[in-house]
Amino acid sequence: MIAMTVREIATAIGVTPPAAGGDAVVTSVEFDTRRVTSGALFVALVGERVDGHDFAETARQAGAVAVLGSKETPGSALPLLRVADNDAVLEALSVLAGVSVAALVERTGLTVVGVTGSAGKTSTKDMIAAVLRAGTGGGSETTDAEDQTVIAPPESFNNELGHPYTALRATERTRFLVLELSARGIGHIATLARSVPLLIGAVLNVGTAHIGEFGTVDAIARAKGELVEALPSADAGGVAILNADDPRVRAMAPRTTAAVVTVGTGPDVTVRARDVVTDPQARAHFTLVTPEGSAPVALTVVGAHQVSNALTAAAVGRAVGLTVEQVAGALSAATAASKWRMEITERADGVTVVNDAYNANPDSMKAALQALAVIGEHRRTWAVLGEMAELGPLSQPAHDEIGRLVVRLGVDRLIVVGQRARALHLGAHLEGSWGGESEIVDDLDAALVILRRDLEPGDVVLVKASRSVGLDRVAAAVLAELAAPLPGDTPPTSSIQQSSNGQESA
Repeated sequence: MIAMTVREIATAIGVTPPAAGGDAVVTSVEFDTRRVTSGALFVALVGERVDGHDFAETARQAGAVAVLGSKETPGSALPLLRVADNDAVLEALSVLAGVSVAALVERTGLTVVGVTGSAGKTSTKDMIAAVLRAGTGGGSETTDAEDQTVIAPPESFNNELGHPYTALRATERTRFLVLELSARGIGHIATLARSVPLLIGAVLNVGTAHIGEFGTVDAIARAKGELVEALPSADAGGVAILNADDPRVRAMAPRTTAAVVTVGTGPDVTVRARDVVTDPQARAHFTLVTPEGSAPVALTVVGAHQVSNALTAAAVGRAVGLTVEQVAGALSAATAASKWRMEITERADGVTVVNDAYNANPDSMKAALQALAVIGEHRRTWAVLGEMAELGPLSQPAHDEIGRLVVRLGVDRLIVVGQRARALHLGAHLEGSWGGESEIVDDLDAALVILRRDLEPGDVVLVKASRSVGLDRVAAAVLAELAAPLPGDTPPTSSIQQSSNGQESA
């Protein structure tokens, strides 16, 4: 962020400046005391289990010079910028981010890029950052900590807290700020985009993720399109990047005055992939075609769905003036930067774990299973799957569809974790002819018991569910060769219900 005094911040967010400490200079913002350094503004939020105000003194000892919060901080002498409640804290943070970014745009010409979509936001954000870093000479694998010229969200920082927090990490050394925008309802993306104005915006897709909160896919499309509506006009440099392979995204073109750049596999798009093939590790190879020329790309990230993400990143690189050769090279060198997203690790005995446990929705689940089928060709495959949350009335049919896809793809073993995903287990059972086996268990320990009992050298295991299920623990345990103490090798009969193609009635 730009350096500001505590008094200047108070004025910007509309609160009374503190009686003492107003001249202290703030150079960063943190809500985690473990990350606080000298000159930080500590953001105190009231959580379900922890109240950040109780840690104000810890923040002061780490170097914080003021607190942004909603109540007094007993035991701490830090000046307090006090607002009404948590919502007001987040609003103040958003205002501060807008002030800082606007100043950087004016002073240094900072370019702000935003990306949204029902699936793939984080992977695409990482690719965009890799392309932009390569363009600045930093190398596609350089991190924010090593090179401040490109700032992107750590993990999936894309909501009312993560969005301004990421924006406030940009400094006068930053040339590109990449933001990931999420929504839980109509108007959320519009609010985020207003707080930190974008120059380039990309919409990846419109799917059923979080449909339980939106109600319909059309409502999701309205929400995602708020990003392109917020962009400046083409005359002012605005660029809207739309995935033309998704009809709902392509239809967003009239909603923006920015210059529209389409990406996809069709012949009529601006930036496209030609001659797409996947290798035995489910990594896509293709020719990147732009109006300026073409170049080969060999992705190291896993899954055919990454082609669309890569094209969006390529369009961003093109929009800021990179050559097709620079973009193709950066994409080919880019690795997965965020954890638990199609991470592939092999044990000493040849067991391969595909950890995609960070989150799940129907589209990403299908993509992960398709990648499993490719990686596990001629090997025994396992899918350890859990609930896809926030699907509302579509939850049962969506889980049923995924269970049936497991059968169609020929996955050998299916473990469904949690009764909330029972329809996935039943879908596999009801699909018909299948030589595999599906088991449903109540918890992670029961799943691990099965894996300890039956996993063989050379097997391939996909682990995927919504974040709340915590299946990353299963992946970690499998990679540790199940060395951690577990319950007895035979789980209670109440924890497991089995079917082997017809052993359990629907």
